[in-house]
Amino acid sequence: MIKKTFRVIDRTFAFVEDWSLFLTVAIALTAAMANVILRKTTSINLYWSDEVVRKVIFFSTYVGCSAAIRRRSLIRIDALPQLMPVLRKPLTLFSHLMVLLFGAIMMWLGYQLTRQVYLDEYARTATLQIPEWYFYAVLPVIGFMMFVRTLVVMVEDWRGPLKD
Repeated sequence: MIKKTFRVIDRTFAFVEDWSLFLTVAIALTAAMANVILRKTTSINLYWSDEVVRKVIFFSTYVGCSAAIRRRSLIRIDALPQLMPVLRKPLTLFSHLMVLLFGAIMMWLGYQLTRQVYLDEYARTATLQIPEWYFYAVLPVIGFMMFVRTLVVMVEDWRGPLKD
């Protein structure tokens, strides 16, 4: 039962992470390339392309954190367990607990910030005039995904891999 639940969570989160990263980076790359080509070959300048690239970097940074947990490549204490193998489990647990704390803080503060920006009718992006709360809403969602992914990784560390 738990294996099936974890597989569904993993596949759902992976789908959201992979496709949202693919689409946003493709949009940013297309906008940036189009702006450079148009600026060099004509006098046209896509004034909004820089804003798109900045927002994609913001988005991909946070979504990438959740994906890094899935691949077990999030930054953590690495040198000390190699020198003293007895510290591997306690430091891994400490790392997981800190990621859980970070995810919880992202959910709580992200929600507060999203709500505050949502209530500000003037909080819009500079050039495209998109409501800023859309971008801040990423924070509690990714905080939740990081929290759940870390719990799954902790269970896998405790019980062994949950693959077939």
